[in-house]
Amino acid sequence: MPKQLHFRLLLFLMVYLILKYMGGSFGALVLYPVTLLVTILHEFGHALGALLSGGKVEGLQINPDGSGYTITRGGSAGLVLVGGYLGSAILGNVLFRIGAKHHRLAQGTLITMAVLMALIGLIWFESFTSTGILWAFAASLVFFALKTTWDQDVLMFLGLAAVLYIIQDFNVGPSSDLAMYEQVVGLFPAQIWMYIWLAVAVLMSFWNARNTFRGY
Repeated sequence: MPKQLHFRLLLFLMVYLILKYMGGSFGALVLYPVTLLVTILHEFGHALGALLSGGKVEGLQINPDGSGYTITRGGSAGLVLVGGYLGSAILGNVLFRIGAKHHRLAQGTLITMAVLMALIGLIWFESFTSTGILWAFAASLVFFALKTTWDQDVLMFLGLAAVLYIIQDFNVGPSSDLAMYEQVVGLFPAQIWMYIWLAVAVLMSFWNARNTFRGY
């Protein structure tokens, strides 16, 4: 089991890096679901930040090009903003951990993700395109959960790829959130907050990986 887990991590890491940096348009196409997942996690992180701080979510949009936005009202603006980048990093690490170590939770996690995506597309409806993307992604997760034995592999790869994507995208993806965070929270300019968020995401991922492989 220890050797198998290390092999899976190395294999998934190599696959991701090859597709990302050597795959060209084909690699971008294969990683397209990862791009969408990162956007979904990012926007869900905003929504979760609003709900946890007593606010409301009025709409959530996922675009085919990988962009998106979340409309919230009330709650803590700071928590809503930081929830996009760091919230998605937390969720990505959770998926990786379950895929790596918790066989009994893997199938249920995929189905839970599918149900959440379907509900998000329905309850926080913003456009038919967005809901269609969320429902298509949900259907693919249900397929992997019920029709294959790849549930752990799918979770581990999606979680790993999402975390790597989030860390690599630190100076692009959350730029608008960082600009607003500077206005709302202050203390530091957006450029400094960018590296603080990055440091938190990297340290969190390192801690998660270390604990996942502890004792191996």
